[in-house]
Amino acid sequence: MKKVTVVGAGNVGATVANVLAHKDIVKEIVLLDIMGDFAKGKALDTWEQAPIGYFSTKTTGTDDYKDTANSDVVVITAGIPRKPGMSRDDLITTNAKIVKSVTESILKYSKDPIIIIVSNPLDVMTYAAHTASGMDRFKVMGMAGVLDTARFRAFIAEELDVSPKDIQSLLMGGHGDTMVPLPRYTTIAGIPLRDLMDDETIDRLVKRTQKGGGELVKLMGTSAWYAPGAAAAQMVESIVKDDGRIFPCCVKLDGEFDEKDVYLGVPVQLGKDGVRRILDINLNEEEKQLLKTSSQHVKDVMKTYDDLNK
Repeated sequence: MKKVTVVGAGNVGATVANVLAHKDIVKEIVLLDIMGDFAKGKALDTWEQAPIGYFSTKTTGTDDYKDTANSDVVVITAGIPRKPGMSRDDLITTNAKIVKSVTESILKYSKDPIIIIVSNPLDVMTYAAHTASGMDRFKVMGMAGVLDTARFRAFIAEELDVSPKDIQSLLMGGHGDTMVPLPRYTTIAGIPLRDLMDDETIDRLVKRTQKGGGELVKLMGTSAWYAPGAAAAQMVESIVKDDGRIFPCCVKLDGEFDEKDVYLGVPVQLGKDGVRRILDINLNEEEKQLLKTSSQHVKDVMKTYDDLNK
């Protein structure tokens, strides 16, 4: 794979491009934005880092979709960010139109690329992009669980005063307040989380993770960008390297976890063709119920999207 396009040169998109450039694993990154000079400036600033960061990946900015031709992977971050008091769902009307338009424009110049959605509300934007693309469900995915598990792991590392490098975790469901962190599948250097932390503390960190995006919106007045951008770049890296890493990503379910025709975060294995497979892990009754609640919430917002298009 040689070319990655990032749509949206705002904080998140620019971070995706910058982090990915430093990984030095693709030949070219195109940063596209309706504000062409803004995208060109962000891309040029990243390119001028190349001698310092010691990478060769060329970054260019544009407002012309022709420049995205023959992209292997496309990351869509375009849309308005959250403001204080807004939920992710409040963004649906504006961002759905943007994501649908971007997807259709990309596919005019790139045949069957892998598409990663970062725009919120994430699960429904993945639905919008997938239906607009008409592509295989394993080619269009949303970045949510990678970010959410990173937040959970960061909070655990802080609480236990250990390195976040040693923490592995899994999280499922929608990207929002109904997400389903799974402490049972969380370990520190192979040690189960519950061996090192009491249930009350775990519950507090789970709740903080569920509200993690909102916490940052309150602090900064807008959505986060460093961690979301790095999370999307990590997904691109796994796809480009075809290394088979396992991440929680948003995909359309077709019977997995007893869910159908809904877009939810589940553990998947990534590779050069997108999602290689979904790992249909065993959930206990409590976890199944939490996932069902999250699924119903996502379906309700999907219906809102469908009603907008009637």
